[in-house]
Amino acid sequence: MDWCRYRFRSVWDLPAAPGAVYAVLERAEEYPHWWPEVREVTPVDERTATARLRSLIPYDLFVTARESRRDPGARVLEVELCGDLEGWARWTLFARGGGTRAVYEQEVEVRKPLMRRLAVPGRPVFRANHALMMRSGRRGLVRLLNAV
Repeated sequence: MDWCRYRFRSVWDLPAAPGAVYAVLERAEEYPHWWPEVREVTPVDERTATARLRSLIPYDLFVTARESRRDPGARVLEVELCGDLEGWARWTLFARGGGTRAVYEQEVEVRKPLMRRLAVPGRPVFRANHALMMRSGRRGLVRLLNAV
């Protein structure tokens, strides 16, 4: 097992139509407004942005996300990640009971040196930190969708 590789999957049931959810998720530069752990997103060009992420662990992660798929018909958004995390992340949206089921999947390798050194003892903490970040993001998105 490569202790520096992670695979995450989160499922969010959301109180809005898939089109409305897609419209929010495709505007990554606005994530910091509703997702506290996404501290900043800076567009580089039409398909690329840099982001600074920080959850409970007092440690910033810096990534560059480059859009690899934007498909409103299939309701899929996917980016390639490089920097402190290398790999990919994808949102896939499905209509579900008058709302949306949003599936977030991510496969990454940690590149930040300290996280690599702490890979074995820190793995449970890093996974828990990610889970907390995802819960917080869901809460923020639900608040935003309910306010619209």
